[in-house]
Amino acid sequence: MNYEDAIIYHLYPLGALGAPRENDDRSESAARLRAVVDWIPAMERIGANVLLLGPVFESERHGYDTLDHAKVDRRLGSNDDLRALSAALRARGLSLALDAVLNHVGRGHPIVRDVAEKGAASPYARWIAGFDPSRRTGGLPFAYDGWAGNYDLVKLDTGREEVRSFLIGGVLRWIDEFDIDGIRLDAADCLDRAFLRELGARCRERKSGFFLFGEAVHGDHYRSLLGEGNLDSVTDYEAYKGLWSSYNDRNYHEIAWTLDRLFARGGLCEGKLLYSFADNHDVDRVASSLRDGAGLYPLYALLFAMPGVPSVYYGSEFGIEGKRTRSDDSALRPALDPAALASLAPHPDLAAAISRFAAARRASGAVRRGSYRTLAVAPTGLAFLRAAEDDAAVVLVNGGDSVLAFDLATPEAAGRRFFDLLDKGFSAEFDAAGGARIAVPAHWSRWLVPRGA
Repeated sequence: MNYEDAIIYHLYPLGALGAPRENDDRSESAARLRAVVDWIPAMERIGANVLLLGPVFESERHGYDTLDHAKVDRRLGSNDDLRALSAALRARGLSLALDAVLNHVGRGHPIVRDVAEKGAASPYARWIAGFDPSRRTGGLPFAYDGWAGNYDLVKLDTGREEVRSFLIGGVLRWIDEFDIDGIRLDAADCLDRAFLRELGARCRERKSGFFLFGEAVHGDHYRSLLGEGNLDSVTDYEAYKGLWSSYNDRNYHEIAWTLDRLFARGGLCEGKLLYSFADNHDVDRVASSLRDGAGLYPLYALLFAMPGVPSVYYGSEFGIEGKRTRSDDSALRPALDPAALASLAPHPDLAAAISRFAAARRASGAVRRGSYRTLAVAPTGLAFLRAAEDDAAVVLVNGGDSVLAFDLATPEAAGRRFFDLLDKGFSAEFDAAGGARIAVPAHWSRWLVPRGA
């Protein structure tokens, strides 16, 4: 599968499946992972074709404090359970991607324990970034670098050849054992760029079409990760914020500025496909960020039509809410029953709307891979052009409470008739100069493509 054709469904299994928050390191494995097959209908309902699983390997608590890169977390089940899930997805024509936590490990990882016991004499001492036996950090008898100052996460030196070999070998085993199609690289902006290039080359050599997308919060890292790091994609945190704050503030100039900065001619990521999302396991559910649930509809329309590969976080397709506190993020990662979501959700019609956006995206090559240009901006809406070779799509988004009319000047559409992929009964005719006045219903969108497309 081409990454540009992906629609991703993101599941955080330790939360979604109701696993204990702490790993007691002694319980028998519980086959919770088998229940992920019950989420396949939820994926298919919104047109997703890739399942992204949050951390699944043995860890201390939340999955990002890894204890064993080769063994499925006992709270989730066994390696057999993950293989069975992969086979079930494959049988439905769906792909599987895993969250790869390679920048750091938990303090209980065997590598860390060996260094704690042997100090500088341990063969793993130099694997640990910032290792200093003369000082103590994070309750260990040596100093080290923790990820972003979090000393429960011991950073590895991915610039060292032996560390690269260990980590890359682990990912290659995931490809062989679990038949995965891609990985999300946690804290990718902290990883050595040469390591990323080698990881990508080895993975793509092992499996054709394998894709790698990395977590990066700041746009300053986007270009280097996509270029020097040779990743297929990075997380689009810049647009994430604008998606909901533009609606709340009635200021679509914000998201228009962001999309121009990233994707317009000469933009930071022109021609690249970032990983687009409205929420995830680390940030408040988007339904809790919006001032009005009606804004979910234009928000997801924009998410699926703007440059990037869209991702939907489990449960958010029905507008469930959840906000983190300073000390607890469990509300972002709740245990949910996929069979009960539709009947209990605050926005039962949202999933069907997202399905329409997914179908429209599949129908337009210009939306999936075309260039981007802003056509018009209003306080409550945005219009833009996606163009690829002889294909084009004019997308208009209205985040307001009433009908919004856009006056467009689009030379590429001159003298042509377009119809709406979201409403086949609507068409628009552009004049000889490419001008048209097009009305968009409140809290909705129009995706106009040439007649005959």
